Amino acid sequence: MADYSLGNTQYFRTAPDQTYEVKEIINHVYTALEEKGYNPVNQIVGYIMSGDPTYITSHNGARATIMRVERDELVEEILTEYIRNRSWES
Repeated sequence: MADYSLGNTQYFRTAPDQTYEVKEIINHVYTALEEKGYNPVNQIVGYIMSGDPTYITSHNGARATIMRVERDELVEEILTEYIRNRSWES
């Protein structure tokens, strides 16, 4: 008979979820929106501004994928890339 003590901490480990970089998520969602004929920029902005996931197509799992990250993380990544590329300079 096993001796289970309620005074000891039991450890339960699960396999970690597959992690995605925010860049990969944005690229995946952008591609799925293009494939379905949507304007990706307008749709992603709509999602970021409203939080409404229906702005993102479910095609290729794009909606579920984008919901894995917080909207502020999306804004941060997009702004970081914009600044890194100094897109305002000619």
